Amino acid sequence: MPEGVLEVLLVSAKGLEDADLLCKMDPYVIITYRTQEKKSTVASGKGTTPEWNETFLFDVTSNDATDLKVKIMDSDGGVGADDLVGHASIPLDALFRDGDIPAKSYNIMKDDAYCGEIRIGLNFTVQKSRGFDPTDGNIGGWKQSGRD
Repeated sequence: MPEGVLEVLLVSAKGLEDADLLCKMDPYVIITYRTQEKKSTVASGKGTTPEWNETFLFDVTSNDATDLKVKIMDSDGGVGADDLVGHASIPLDALFRDGDIPAKSYNIMKDDAYCGEIRIGLNFTVQKSRGFDPTDGNIGGWKQSGRD
């Protein structure tokens, strides 16, 4: 697997199961790639159709995992624990091969049951190896200069 940067565009969600009984949900998303974890802003009062339009970057190394984990949570505003709305696991093999997956919907599951969709776009940018390149004129960190 190549090294590079994984860019995740968190767009929106729809059809979510409402975790709040008295008011609209305040959903946010936790995105995990291996040991790296990013958290979106809370879509306050957006209920079952939140929109985020946020971008998150993750470092990818050659021995990294091949799945992106997504959890949608309902913020309880500091009054008790936040509620799990649902989760998804997105395979990244096609992304690492193709470099780009335009925004599309992925099923959100909870207790093995469908509970909505999340819309996410993915981009992978390969980084050039940091190894020694004898053709670049740098030797031992110093640029070799010639005399005319």
